[in-house]
Amino acid sequence: MKPTGEVLPGLRQLMANLPNNLGAIAAYIIPSTDAHQSEYLAARDERRAFVSGFDGSAGTAVVTEREALLWTDGRYYQQAAKQLDSNWTLMKEGLPSTPSIDAWLAKILKPGSRVGVDANLITTAAWNPLQTSLKTAGCSLLAVEPNLIDLLWREQPAVPHNPLLPLGTTFVGCTVAEKLASVRTKLAEKRATVLLVSALDEIAWLLNLRGTDIDYNPVFFAYVIVTPEQLHLFIDPVQIVPPVLEHFGANGVEVQVHPYGAVHTVLKRLAEACTQLVWISSGSSYALTALIPEEKRFHDITPIQLMKAVKNETEAQGMRDCHRRDGVALCQYFAWLERTLASGGTVDEISGATQLERFRAGQQHYQGLSFTTISASGPNGSIIHYHPLPETNRPITNRELYLCDSGAQYLDGTTDVTRTMHFGTPTAEEIRAFTYVLKGQIALGTAIFPRKVKGQFLDTIARKALWDIGLDYGHGTGHGIGHFLNVHEGPMGIGIRLMPNDPGLEENMFLSNEPGYYKDGQFGIRIEDIVQVITANVGTNFDGRGALTFSTITMCPIQTKLIDVTLLTPAERQHINGYHECVRNELLPLLREANDAETIAWLERETAPI
Repeated sequence: MKPTGEVLPGLRQLMANLPNNLGAIAAYIIPSTDAHQSEYLAARDERRAFVSGFDGSAGTAVVTEREALLWTDGRYYQQAAKQLDSNWTLMKEGLPSTPSIDAWLAKILKPGSRVGVDANLITTAAWNPLQTSLKTAGCSLLAVEPNLIDLLWREQPAVPHNPLLPLGTTFVGCTVAEKLASVRTKLAEKRATVLLVSALDEIAWLLNLRGTDIDYNPVFFAYVIVTPEQLHLFIDPVQIVPPVLEHFGANGVEVQVHPYGAVHTVLKRLAEACTQLVWISSGSSYALTALIPEEKRFHDITPIQLMKAVKNETEAQGMRDCHRRDGVALCQYFAWLERTLASGGTVDEISGATQLERFRAGQQHYQGLSFTTISASGPNGSIIHYHPLPETNRPITNRELYLCDSGAQYLDGTTDVTRTMHFGTPTAEEIRAFTYVLKGQIALGTAIFPRKVKGQFLDTIARKALWDIGLDYGHGTGHGIGHFLNVHEGPMGIGIRLMPNDPGLEENMFLSNEPGYYKDGQFGIRIEDIVQVITANVGTNFDGRGALTFSTITMCPIQTKLIDVTLLTPAERQHINGYHECVRNELLPLLREANDAETIAWLERETAPI
């Protein structure tokens, strides 16, 4: 828990007397994103964490003259409650009793009040309804610059500008020139002559480049503007070294490189000069949108986001390949962990996560983790996005459930997998909950559905088994995943929340399948696989729409000790046995090649039919 008794008075003083003679504001909103609306942040952009002490990946802080509030969703209720000091009030998003930020502000502010926010950190999609809601209440929304947290943060880290990694078509399957041609075709279809790209993973994918400016996310800080004739890249010039220029040449593109901060000037100039539309995602910052004349704005997700979501054959093969190698590392870890505990050895959450990383580092094409490993023993497993710290670190024992959610970055793909294990004798309650989570996971993984159906409509399939016994979980059921890119990727997903940009599921999209159950203060259960959307080999065709299903590419056993087989249908039992046969057949050759007899014995036991 971080004391905030000093930073809040300093912020309130700035709110009462804004820089640049902007007057005063009654409330200041601190989003959890950077200027590219990234989910995970570089250290210098963790402004909400700096002011509040809460460091989860999702949440918005609001500070007024007398109050400080933090809105976050069900994944972070427990974490926020532990990290916020007495100066803050936790607002639990998703509960019927919790008002939205705009509703709360409209209720407590006096007419004529102004609300401030850094327009670089709020999307146009969020700015517009907030502005409308405040206007209805007689208040107004003000773009505040510079960022007030930056003025208070004396030891704010510097902007990273790390070396770039060019990727050849062996890994990505398509040149930059080919991707650009597809983008420009979409531009012409929409009568647009300028496309602004601000999402870092879209830029990395388009340019066949990767970076390390944000931990776990192989991206770099940049903007891109595409026109019918030009490709503009806004980036720190120190990152454009000869190998990067050679990469552009080999990909058949000429790139106009500008300083990172020049994007506003160039976008405004191009927007004013163009005679057609400027394409900008409503998920880009309002600061960028405001530079474009209103009559020229075309708001839609970028064509790059859709192209990136549907993997080409090279990317799809890479995803399958890296999940096999990742499965080897996972099996080596769980086999090692079981042996160590059985022999009386000591392993805790941190040392366990470290050992898992060592096993992954031994795999071909390994580039690092895809997120901080959730290595959670006993009650820590009930904290949905827990990650172990020295002050929370608990031993892994044979007396409690152990939840391990982890993933890695490889040159040919990204992985994300969760397994829940018990190395002793689980309780009847744990077995029952685990089995119903598994039933939901099987139901979704075997679902057959029409092509282009929205992922939201599949969410209930995964929850129904749990709902039937009065249980549920407070997170989404599935997220898209990148190809050696961000572990969470849109625009599609599977969850209760509306995803307005979801284009509908189609072949070669990759998503997670991860229902769970969490008993506060006692244990957590999650079973997560990555699945590939494939054509369903069935007689039905949904009146010509096409039938799709999922193929699981994660290769790691599901612990049968935790399954109450009497609660499974014959089809569910057949499915789990078939999955385990597939895991065994895929991983045994790799483990034999590694001469890993101990893990082979563990794998054969864990994949035995039930």
